Amino acid sequence: MGFLSFFLGEKTKTASVAKERLQIILAHERNGRTRDPAYLPDLQRELLAVISKYVSVSPGDIKVEVERQGDLEVLQVKIELPEAAR
Repeated sequence: MGFLSFFLGEKTKTASVAKERLQIILAHERNGRTRDPAYLPDLQRELLAVISKYVSVSPGDIKVEVERQGDLEVLQVKIELPEAAR
């Protein structure tokens, strides 16, 4: 969200706000280089809250973890969605 759009009242899309938040969280955690990132439980709860607005999911349906592959960190999000009604 830009400075002017904040004051002019332009609405931002939820997806872009979520993307920005995730980028900030990841950048912050990369600087700390913690072994077990502390943001994962919060991220999982936020994902559950957003997805629950559209489909019925339980906390066990969402798994968030970070895998380290050499110098790379891979954020892995697994979401089990219910089957579509026919």
